[in-house]
Amino acid sequence: MMTTKSKITVAAEIAAPVNQVWTAYNSPRHIVKWNCASPDWHSPSATNELEPGGSFSYRMEAKDGSMGFDFEGVFQEVKPNELVSYVMGDGRGAEVVFEDKGDKTLVTVTFDAEEMNSEEMQREGWQSILDNFKKHVEGFQHDSMHFEIEIDAPVSKVFDIMLSDETYRDWTEAFHPGSYFQGDWTKGSKILFLGPGGPDGKEGGMVSRIADRVTNKYISIEHLGLYADGKEITEGPEVAGFDGATENYSFVDLGGKTLLKIDMESGGEYKEMFEQMWPKALQRLKEICEQ
Repeated sequence: MMTTKSKITVAAEIAAPVNQVWTAYNSPRHIVKWNCASPDWHSPSATNELEPGGSFSYRMEAKDGSMGFDFEGVFQEVKPNELVSYVMGDGRGAEVVFEDKGDKTLVTVTFDAEEMNSEEMQREGWQSILDNFKKHVEGFQHDSMHFEIEIDAPVSKVFDIMLSDETYRDWTEAFHPGSYFQGDWTKGSKILFLGPGGPDGKEGGMVSRIADRVTNKYISIEHLGLYADGKEITEGPEVAGFDGATENYSFVDLGGKTLLKIDMESGGEYKEMFEQMWPKALQRLKEICEQ
């Protein structure tokens, strides 16, 4: 006779847009900063393949080295900004739901209980980790940026125009005349965002990779470093402030129209510049799409 496993649910409302919450929950660079239930534990390493069938392994250890374990499993369903589910190494399932509430996000985690510890203890442990996650995400909001615009064009058209070479050069003029990208927008690809700069006219820009892509739905860009004097600079003090920071685009279908949301995890010293330029760039993108 089969027994049904008890399910436990924990939740937290986080004062941050869903784009940023999703990235912080699923990016190994962030996971190592929040994945612990108490101050005497930490998560020194994390790896994952965020796609159905992809595996993950998050190391969890007591800071005094007295004990530790690998929290491992396989992803079952992945819907950016909405849901991720997985099966843990012991066969138990878990589901994490992200509910977009504008400038806030409700994160709800439901998981199969195990039999070694009481349900109350398990609930407290998972809730403590989620509370730690909330603290982490809300802690970097002072440097993050959010922009959005409604475009009177279907999602597929906006998605194509935003990423196509010729039209990309047009709407990104607001950032820098002559801006363009080198590479492609497939998941996992390296991409350079370039433009002429300075009196010498030499190219400069960003070295990045496409961390995730769901066509007509979602793009996540992870910035890795700078491009200058024909060289890629991916370590050192010049890139310490933004190495690994993400820039996420979400395309929301409004029934023939599109709500485009942009979230940047960090603007660093360029935050004020981005706050002036992004609205202009999005307005130009809107004009192109609605022509």
